[in-house]
Amino acid sequence: MADTARRLKGLVEQLLGAPLPVRIRAWDGSEAGPPGAPAILVRNRRALRRVLWKPGELGLVRAWVAGDLGVDGDLYTALELMAGLVWERGDDARGLAEAVRDPDVRAAVRGLARMAGLLPPPPPPPEEVRRFRGNLHTRRSDKQAISHHYDVGNDFYEIVLGPSMVYSCAYWDTPDGTLEDAQRDKLELVCRKLGLKPGQRLLDVGCGWGSLAVHAAREHGVDVVGVTLSEEQAAYARKQVADEGLTDRVEIRVQDYRDVADGPFDAISSIGMAEHVGAERYLEYARGLHAQLKPGGRLLNHQIARRPQRDESSYSVDAFIDAYVFPDGELAPLGTTVTQLERAGFEVRDVESLREHYGLTLRRWVANLEGQWGRAQRLTSAGRARVWRLYMAASALAFERNRIGVNQVLAVRTPEPGTSGMPLRARTWN
Repeated sequence: MADTARRLKGLVEQLLGAPLPVRIRAWDGSEAGPPGAPAILVRNRRALRRVLWKPGELGLVRAWVAGDLGVDGDLYTALELMAGLVWERGDDARGLAEAVRDPDVRAAVRGLARMAGLLPPPPPPPEEVRRFRGNLHTRRSDKQAISHHYDVGNDFYEIVLGPSMVYSCAYWDTPDGTLEDAQRDKLELVCRKLGLKPGQRLLDVGCGWGSLAVHAAREHGVDVVGVTLSEEQAAYARKQVADEGLTDRVEIRVQDYRDVADGPFDAISSIGMAEHVGAERYLEYARGLHAQLKPGGRLLNHQIARRPQRDESSYSVDAFIDAYVFPDGELAPLGTTVTQLERAGFEVRDVESLREHYGLTLRRWVANLEGQWGRAQRLTSAGRARVWRLYMAASALAFERNRIGVNQVLAVRTPEPGTSGMPLRARTWN
């Protein structure tokens, strides 16, 4: 009787020093683990080789993206059950060095190696980013990173994001509302916070597929300059603008925000873009936007935040996100972002957390992807579709469990006399 799954479960539990909360289903059809729990599908011996040659998160992710590992059952449940055993342990070198000194761990590794048949390590899946040479967050490296993430096909993003084509968290009235209504409400919320009026000029930094630019021009009568580093986003956005008859009001550019030179603007929106800037460049980013605003102009900075660490020097970018999703992206604590904006000369007037809103949004995106799974794979690749399913499901849980957050920070370039132009009672936009 095949017992690969039972042997594999025993070795993994010996390695982790804890019982597995999920089932294992091995390549020979055998199965072991708690009844009713989601099953981790170990489809071949190559999955073991990937994890043994690259212990920790990256090895597991490579096996998932390549299709060597899978999940039978609810993906969210499987991720939650495994999080404490794998992802929350960390992959630091000191921890690994201490682990391999444990005789039980060494014995488990030897047993897994015998099962895997340790041939040379499998190459990474083609969806893994090719590391860029040189300094981070130069104009060239940022364009390469943005292209890796966004230039994977507008048709694919239409599946995931739906008709709104807005790639940031929606603003929900109720959890059972429609994604399109919630995204429209988010666009309107941004415009109201910025206090947009007919005839004003708006700079939309990281304009995506142009949805905010179109909404602001159509609903609030402003002239918009939208900038993106993605050629595919720009092409889609320009078509949106043309279809709406707004070519005289909206200009979409493939341009680095650092190269915008036709300010000042009455308002600036930066929605889901600042995560790409990097800690070393953030003050430069904030000062650049400050310089592009008229005195009294407003900035709406919508940005994902991580929780602060006791030792901030130990922060490292998530291996999966860096290798497959957002190359060179960095998250900062909310307090750091506010401080940098203030150092650049802004007066921060309002901070609103939308953490729960992002969890709801991501679950809708995952449902969209799963609902057209076959077509999504044909439009990109099976590996890319797996990347997005895992990334969005894991991110939904991270927002829901308060491991990360997202905040809208409204700031003003307040002139010397101190007249901010803000209403006496805050949040009149609601």
